[in-house]
Order: sequence, then structure tokens, then C-alpha cells
Amino acid sequence: MAAVKLGIRRKIALVLGLFLLAFFLVIVKLGVVQLIQAEDLQARADDLRTRDMTVDAARGTIFDRNGSKLAISITADSIAVRPSEINSLPDDEREREADKTARTLANILDLDYQEVYDKVTSDQSYVYIERKVDFEQAEQIREADLTGVEIEEETQRYYPKGTLAAHVLGFAGIDNNGLEGIELALEDVLAGQDGRIVGEYDANDNPIPQAEYEYIAPQDGYDVYLTIDENIQYFCERELTNLMNSEFPPKNAGVIVMDPKSGEILAMAVANTYDPNNFAEYDESVRRNFLVNDSYEPGSTFKIITTATALEEGTATTSSTYYCPGYIMVAGSRIGCWASVPHENQTLAEAVQNSCNPAFVTIGQSIEAKEDGLFYKYIEAFGFGQTTGIELSGEASGILQAEENVNQVEIATIAMGQGISVTPMQMITAVSAVANDGVLLRPTLVSKVMDGDETVYEHQAEEVRRVVSAETAQLVRELIVNVVTDGSGTQAAIEGYTIGGKTGTAQKPGEGGYAAGKYVASFIGMVPADDPELVCLVVVDEPSGVYYGSQVAAPVFHNVMLDTLRYLGIDPEVDANDGIEDGEDNLSATVPGVVNYSVADAITTLQQAGFNVKLSGSGNTVTSQQPAGETVAKSGSTVLLTAGNGSDSGGMVTVPDLRGKRYAEVANILSVLGLSLAAEGTGEAYSQTPDYGAVVPSGSAISVKFDDTDDGITVIAP
Repeated sequence: MAAVKLGIRRKIALVLGLFLLAFFLVIVKLGVVQLIQAEDLQARADDLRTRDMTVDAARGTIFDRNGSKLAISITADSIAVRPSEINSLPDDEREREADKTARTLANILDLDYQEVYDKVTSDQSYVYIERKVDFEQAEQIREADLTGVEIEEETQRYYPKGTLAAHVLGFAGIDNNGLEGIELALEDVLAGQDGRIVGEYDANDNPIPQAEYEYIAPQDGYDVYLTIDENIQYFCERELTNLMNSEFPPKNAGVIVMDPKSGEILAMAVANTYDPNNFAEYDESVRRNFLVNDSYEPGSTFKIITTATALEEGTATTSSTYYCPGYIMVAGSRIGCWASVPHENQTLAEAVQNSCNPAFVTIGQSIEAKEDGLFYKYIEAFGFGQTTGIELSGEASGILQAEENVNQVEIATIAMGQGISVTPMQMITAVSAVANDGVLLRPTLVSKVMDGDETVYEHQAEEVRRVVSAETAQLVRELIVNVVTDGSGTQAAIEGYTIGGKTGTAQKPGEGGYAAGKYVASFIGMVPADDPELVCLVVVDEPSGVYYGSQVAAPVFHNVMLDTLRYLGIDPEVDANDGIEDGEDNLSATVPGVVNYSVADAITTLQQAGFNVKLSGSGNTVTSQQPAGETVAKSGSTVLLTAGNGSDSGGMVTVPDLRGKRYAEVANILSVLGLSLAAEGTGEAYSQTPDYGAVVPSGSAISVKFDDTDDGITVIAP
């Protein structure tokens, strides 16, 4: 009996011991949870319970130098689904709703049914079906009222001018991040910082009622004002289009216009262009900006640099003379002159005018004879062999051989513009130093950066170095005037203006030497030559038929500069040495502003003002024009109109200037544009909100105040 009781006590003691041990372990675990793991477990619980919803920051607007919008952000609808809302339904209903949702979305968005079905029935909490869809598609999906489907409003980049300045602007991708051009180069400036909405959700991913929500506001991106002038840009693109549509179109071509006193790029145009609104439809080669990313042999345009160097170092003067028998021998190599008839004896001025190769070989040799490596020092001082610092990615540095590897023949060929490769941006920057009294400036595309009304950055001319004296620069400008008045650049001449310039025609390198029949033709000029306000470079890649810079590049310069000088109000010089004897029709006229006119009225208005019209796009209303209204241009030149409707341009509409118009006219204009009128008074409009030029969604109400003066007309407001 005692043994039994002892056994029972032992079992009780064992059970009690185990209980106490378990209790102790629980206390230890609680201690670990409460004291050691508490913070981590709380964070994990918060992660399971809370959701972060991104609030997109508005990407900064890109303007031209005068405030015309070149890149804006508009709203776009993205289609997403919460599979949990479908998966939580009873089995038979779940399958039916999943099929209906997937089939409807696939039909409207033109997607593969199985791929959509897999997303709809996935175990993810939130899945995008399609990002940034058309307005009409989003409306169809809204009307379908599908289970679990959400329409999320996002921002999307839109380029209201289409192809204008496409290679400068670049584009932003599906996630609104810059991928090329200024959009990429200034990503940190334009992008801003996204905000967040932090909310609480249950296990089925449904919002918890009365839960707290935290809103962290986004910081919108800064607005960027470019140095580009959309009207000068249009003049360049118009002439490039004409060149590409000519009887003998080149492979490609480009134009840069620069203010030599500030380094500001007023226009940068590439002939083979694209629409950044649909960038994915174009090959990468079309989107390449060869004016910055590629190099070429400059040919005779480089003789400006050789001339400036020799004059600065005193190895050539205005009294220097040179003999051209049609060739020159250098270290046993024969270098021929381009002319079929030898130039024979000539002064420096005549050598520049004639673009004589033997003369410039001699000039190059004279520089090196003074000091070994002296010519190279100036070439590098002018900025060749290094990037200019322009605000575009992928800028090339050109090809400049290492000085120790350069022999006498190569120095000779470089002096006349062969054996060295430069980018068009380097070339115009270097020649602009001559136009700017010998001071090299860093080129720029950015005029200012704004945060609302606050100026974050404003461009000031940035001096890189002085390359030659003001006296040398002035003398070079006088010498190259003869090229336009009496030499190869006569087709660049403009009546009433003294222009200094230089043509260039260079063979393109190929395997084992130069490629037969392939050339780069160019012309670079400055106006007015005495005190230049503009420098313009035209580069034509692989011209067909006639391939000389004097024939294919100089006329483009003439046409671009003719309209640009008028537009900027740079008056003709009283005693201009323009080289034009017979004169020409130089009549100019003011381009009427016809944005938001009906297409028919716009064409009539422009034709009556003496302009030709080219129309693109479809629709009943003019949505944009180049050149802009009130621009002074050559009478008889072409105005490019883009036609559309109120629902075009991503559902955005440009508000017209309604001031001075009668009530009925205002109501009709807004109706055509797909906008509504909120009127105050009758008679003549004198105030409007939003102001003209604003871009608003189609269907927006425009508040217009009218003068209530009794004009004898009774108007019944709608």
C-alpha cells in the first residue's frame, strides 16, 4: 500500500514538474516575445495590416525659352485587379466572375485571354492588367463594372508639339522616368518625389473601417525652360524636311543655331525625326541625335580654326602670300588641291576665300615650325577631343589622335580639316568662340529651372577659356566674309546682312581609307559678321547627286537665317557687304495666330495673309501651328498646321484667347473644342479663367466674363 502511494506521489510530482517546466518555458517565451522580438513582430504585423499606395509626383513641365509648352504631364488611366475580391467568392460564382472579368478585359484591351485570366485568379494582392490605356477603353471598362477591377489614375508624359525638337526633348517611359534627351539628362530635376497614402487592410485585403490613414504629399518636379525657341526650331525642321523631300535626298541632315554671346542653343534639329508620344514605334537609330552623339570629318569648315591659330601666333598675317601649283608635297606624300585649276599666287584672304588646300597645309606647317605641338594646343583649346558639357547624355568627344602619334602628313591634313573627327556640337561651339571675340563658352540647352514662381537656377554665360584675342577673332570674321560674298558660300548670302561663313565637303572614312562616293557636306556661318548674334551649322550626311557643302548646306543656312533674322527683329545693316548685286524679294509678313480656329478658317486666314499652308493630323480644329502666331516670317513661306479634335492630345485641350469676342462666338468656339462655357454677363468677353494657353481636360468649364454694356443684342444664356 505504501509503495502504491509512493508511486502516485512520484507521478504527481512528475506531472507538477512538467507543468512548472512548461509554465517556465511559456514565461521565457513571453519574455522573449515581449522584450526581444516585440519590435520586429510589431513591424511584421504592421506590414501585414498596412498598405502603401504611391501618389505620383507631377513631372515638371518643359517649356521653350518663351514659355511655350513642349512636354507636359496629363492624366491617364491604368487598369488593375484585386484577385482577392474574386477568389473570396463561392466556387461556382468565383469561376463565373473570373471568366467574365478576364474575357471583358481581354476584348476591350486587345490582350490574350489566358494571360488576363491568370492575373485575375492569381494569389497577388494587386495586379496591373494594362498601364495607361486610351480614354475610350477606360470608359468601356468603367461601364462594365467588373468585380475586383480598379481604374487607377496615373500621370503620363505628353508632347503637344509632336515631332518638334524630339531629339532635344527625348521622352519618358511608362513609369514616367526619363529615357532619352533632356528628359533623361534632367531626370532628378523633372521627376520630383512621389508621395504615399498608408492605410490599414484586413486579411482579405479590404480597407478596415474607421482605420487611420497617413497621407505623405508628393513633391512635384521642377519646371524647366529650355534655350530652344520653338519658332527657330520650326524654321530648321521645315528646311530639313524640304531637303529630305528633294529630288536627291541625303541619308540624314541636321542644323544647330547658337547664340555665341551666351552659349545658348536656340535650335537643334535632326532630319530623320520621330514622335516622342509614340517613341516605341521607331527604330533606335532614328532616335539617335547625331549632332551630339556622332563625329565626322569637318573638311574645310575646320580651316576657320587653322586660320585663327596662325593669326594669333603670328605665323600668318594679312600680308602673307601662298603659292598653289595644284598640289603640295609633304614628307614624300602628294596632297592635292580640290580645284582643277591651280590657284597659284594668293594672299591669305584669297587663300581663305579659295579654301586652297596647299595654302592651308603651309599655314599648318608654319604653326608647328614655331613650336612643336603648338597647333595641337590650340585644337584642344578650341574644345576638340573633349565633350562640350551640353546637357544631353551620350555626348561624343570626337576623335583626336594622340599628339605623339601624329606625323607631318597628318598635321598637314588636319590643317585642312581631314584626319580629325569632331561632333557638330564641338564645331559650332568652337566657331562661336571666334564669333564671341575669342572666348569659348560652354553650350547649354537650359535657360532656367523654376519651382512654381521661385527661380531655382538661371543660366549665365559660362566662360571656359579665352582661345584667341578679340583682334584675331575680328580679323578671322573679316576673312570669312569673302567666302560668302565671292567664294563658295554665295548661296548662304542674305540681302542686307554681312555674313561670315565657310563651306565644307569631306569624304567619309571607310574600310582601309575613305568610302567612295560618300561625303559629309556642311556650312557654318555667323551673322552679322562684324558683331555676330547668331551662329548656324548645317551638316548633311551622304548627300546624293550634288554633294558640295556650297550647293546642299549653304541654301539651308540661307533659308533658316532669313526667317530667324526677321523673327528676332535683327534689322538689316545699312552698308552691309552681302555680296548680292541683283537683289531679291525680301518681303516679310506677320503670321496670323490660328490655333483653335476651324481648319477651313485657318487656311483661309493664312492664305489671305500671303502664306502657304501644310496640314497634318485629322480633325476639324487647329491644335498647333509653326511658326507661332505673330511671328515675322518670309511672305509666301509655309505654315505647318496640326489638326485635331477636343478629344485628341490625350483628352487635353488648349484654351483659346477669348477676349474681345462676342458671346455667341465664344460659345461656338468652346463647343467646337469640347469645352463648356460658364458665362457672367453678355456682350464682349474681357476676362477668362483659365487663361488662354492653359491645357485643360476635354469637357472642362471655361469661366468667361462679358462686358454688360447694352449692345442691342439679347442673349439667352444656356
